[in-house]
Amino acid sequence: MKGFKFELLHTCIQSGARRGRLHTPHGLIETPCYMPVGTQATVKAMTPRDLKEIAAQIILGNTYHLYLRPGHELVAEAGGLHKFMGWDRPILTDSGGFQVFSLAKINDIREDGVLFRSHIDGSRHLFTPESVMEIEQALGADIAMCFDECAPADADETYARAAMGRTHRWAQRCQEAHSRPDQALFGIVQGGVFPALRRESARTLAEMDFPGYGIGGLSVGEPKPVMYENLEALMPLMPTHKPRYLMGVGSPDCLLEGVLRGIDMFDCVLQTRAARNGLALTRNGRVMLRNKTYARDFGPIEEGCDCYCCQNFSRAYLRHLIKAEEMLAAHLISTHNLRFSLRLMEDARLAIEQDRYGSFAAELLERDLF
Repeated sequence: MKGFKFELLHTCIQSGARRGRLHTPHGLIETPCYMPVGTQATVKAMTPRDLKEIAAQIILGNTYHLYLRPGHELVAEAGGLHKFMGWDRPILTDSGGFQVFSLAKINDIREDGVLFRSHIDGSRHLFTPESVMEIEQALGADIAMCFDECAPADADETYARAAMGRTHRWAQRCQEAHSRPDQALFGIVQGGVFPALRRESARTLAEMDFPGYGIGGLSVGEPKPVMYENLEALMPLMPTHKPRYLMGVGSPDCLLEGVLRGIDMFDCVLQTRAARNGLALTRNGRVMLRNKTYARDFGPIEEGCDCYCCQNFSRAYLRHLIKAEEMLAAHLISTHNLRFSLRLMEDARLAIEQDRYGSFAAELLERDLF
């Protein structure tokens, strides 16, 4: 793939955590990294300038949502997703596979693809591996994901195996349909909450030789220890010199635990969703800023945080904005939550380089971050 390369720079002696560097057509990504989610070509409440100021390296777009509105043809006409949304750093687009799970009540899954009913107007749309590749190539992200079937957490082994097999067949069809040389296509490991299936999926996809791999279908309702058990089962079978992306996972504890198990990339909407509800993330745990206890608290969300919000505004002011229903509250708290997560990964990278990631993670996890 043109302009795409992953370097494994260091493996922590203490813990096995990985420090890497991903080269893409739109710039470098230092890993492990957290990726802010821009579902509809925007990270909610944030401008591209804001994202650069907090040192975001890469953001996500959603294939399903951008297909429905404004349409991939319009985005392509605008010069691709980077130009359309004014972001000149790397972008990853998911495939719509998560919407197979999240919109299950209005979907019809079959071998050729998934018949979606639009959540906007009820119109019907068939997503196939081939059509998803057409959409993702038109959007033009640096990294595209294969179309997959994400089984629910309570799926039995028979269902999980069937969904996994379909994911593998769709991955092959995606490979055959994908032709854009400046875009890397990642396969996605599935298998529900069954370690044996996860290992089988990892082996199968590794043989298909994708430039990188997503791990999907986790953090969809199962207990966190179950997610960690499945990661531990499949990770030894993942190619060492290719990036590993744990999809849709990004709470502070899961970031730390995921890195501990060899994950390189994460994404999650938690940071901005929590902000819109008045919840801030800190290294001493959650802070619900709408609570009355902060009415006369004139300190920042988090002492020592270098974000614009913490450098200029108090918890009391943020509570006032929330109570007054001012949109600035969502912007400022999102700024902090995103910078908190990005800074957590910056510190994790340094700890890996210094062979102390195990103790770094253990000390933070004792604080009950989330």
